[in-house]
Amino acid sequence: MKPSFTITSLQKRLLCVLGIMALLFFCVIGKLFVVQIIQGNKLQTRAISQWTRDLSLSGLRGKILDTNGNVLASSYTSYNVYVRASNVKDAGAVAALLSEKLGVDYDTVYEKATKTNISESLIASQVDIDTAKAILNADIDGIYLGETSTRQYPYGDMLTSVLGFTTIDNVGQAGLEAYYNNFLTGTDGQALTESTITGLELSNATTSFIAGIPGCDVGLTIDANIQEVLESVCDRALTEQQAKGVTAIMMNPQNGEILAMVSKPSFDLNNPPRDDVEKLLAYSKNVNIVDVYEPGSTFKLFTISAALSEGVTNINEKFYDPGYRIVDGERIKCWRTTGHGSQTLAEGLCNSCNSVFMDLGLRLGVDKLYEYLERFGIGSLTNVDFAGESAGIMMNQNSVKNVDLARIAFGQAVAVTPLQMITGVCSVLNGTLYQPHFIKSITTPDGITKTFDSVAVRKVLDESISRQVAELMEQVVSTKGLYSFVPGYRIGGKTGTAQKYEDGHVASGKYVSSFVGCYPVENPEYVLLLCVDEPGTGVYYGSMVAAPYAKQVFSGLFNYLNIAPTNLTEDLEKLQPNIEVPNLVGMPLMQAISTLKKLKLEYEIDGEGDFVTWQSVPSGEKLFEGAILMLKT
Repeated sequence: MKPSFTITSLQKRLLCVLGIMALLFFCVIGKLFVVQIIQGNKLQTRAISQWTRDLSLSGLRGKILDTNGNVLASSYTSYNVYVRASNVKDAGAVAALLSEKLGVDYDTVYEKATKTNISESLIASQVDIDTAKAILNADIDGIYLGETSTRQYPYGDMLTSVLGFTTIDNVGQAGLEAYYNNFLTGTDGQALTESTITGLELSNATTSFIAGIPGCDVGLTIDANIQEVLESVCDRALTEQQAKGVTAIMMNPQNGEILAMVSKPSFDLNNPPRDDVEKLLAYSKNVNIVDVYEPGSTFKLFTISAALSEGVTNINEKFYDPGYRIVDGERIKCWRTTGHGSQTLAEGLCNSCNSVFMDLGLRLGVDKLYEYLERFGIGSLTNVDFAGESAGIMMNQNSVKNVDLARIAFGQAVAVTPLQMITGVCSVLNGTLYQPHFIKSITTPDGITKTFDSVAVRKVLDESISRQVAELMEQVVSTKGLYSFVPGYRIGGKTGTAQKYEDGHVASGKYVSSFVGCYPVENPEYVLLLCVDEPGTGVYYGSMVAAPYAKQVFSGLFNYLNIAPTNLTEDLEKLQPNIEVPNLVGMPLMQAISTLKKLKLEYEIDGEGDFVTWQSVPSGEKLFEGAILMLKT
């Protein structure tokens, strides 16, 4: 009989072996769980990448539409052409075909077609469908087409700085294309072809397709028809005024919708000047939102609104203007150095008298004027849906002295963006400040539409004050003759002329001429701001430079909207020019003024001399009653 310890030992060994086998089994099971369940998708993706060759199938970028559904930007399918050297059988044939069809260098293509250590080489991108078909029909081994897309702008040189553009890879690079890029971008699909690990296609290989998903469509508040009117007028102003630039915005004051926005000069969005970076950056910058300027007399609308609202004046109050005011011992001139004499508040706005507005600013005081400017949005971002917005420039409230306050009240010592300026004027005319915006809706590929409501920021004025200011603006353009309004339509307006600054000093001979107007006066629905930057014809007053083009904009607006004239009390025959302009050059200034008054012509004076050295309208030409001449002394 064997010792009992032997049996126990064998049992222990058997249990040990079984334990090891069980452990190995569970390890295998665990590994299979990790590989198949936890890492399954990842490993499968890696396997597919080794078993197949893939080419992208573009998910088309979404469209950008105007408020009426007109397409402002869209994408169409184009193709990228590749060469896979491992599948090329005749490199010479490949190089010959592609150099002929694509206009590329033969030797460059040949080198890529023979470089087998590279998986595939891009020969050309965004090739049109006809050329792609011709290449495909040649049936030469080693050439492949990948689906992509090309961005197209049907209106070409329109909305350049608003829409922006995309990179060659269809990524938003500027403007709304960049701001709404995440919504517009589609999801690319793939075409997968079975191949060896070296990239050589298998015989009888099958190709699988994963379709791309298009991006969302973005609907804007822009009206392409109004935009075309503004574009045309601004192009004309740029050329005729020999200006550095021209900008214009039209907004709906009742909801903050931006109906049109122009910045000139510009370029065709279908052919951006990528080889001239300086020009590309300068012309694609949205000046209306990014750059600031000193507004000049258009800013007086804010001062008069605050003064009327606070009850520190009324439209019939009398003011006397000798041509200046002395504030803190400093003499501040009115633009008309000879003065406007006695005038009511309403006449002071019509005359754009700086002295009247200095008085109003001083009556309001720093705290109260700043309170109202803040209400109107001056000195702060409008929060428009666009990147790079500037907040404008205002003096620190605690540092403002009376002499500064006097200047701010008539539009100096403050800088605004054009968008900030027109948004503030809209708040004055509507009584409520609305956030300006481009976005109207976003529609997904499956047809679900999200619309965006207008945002009312705050109440700024009583309705009675808004109505009073609009009626005063109507008197302004009526008083200044027929240059800046369209007979038969109730239009309000105000001009502005401001000197520009360089390195902290006044830039000699450089001005910004502007006009802000509204229609209809009784309940404004359209507000226009038009600015001419550095007019080069020698004339620079807003009433003579910007206002005539504003009239053209409103005329085009009425034609588009098919709005017939009402309240047409003027005799249209009187609108024909019938006053012959005399020769005033060399004449004493006071005699020239007397001559113009007798002819019922208005005048503006540049200089402080005693004799006229230049007149804006040559002698012999005919003008209508109330037209304005500029005289230099």
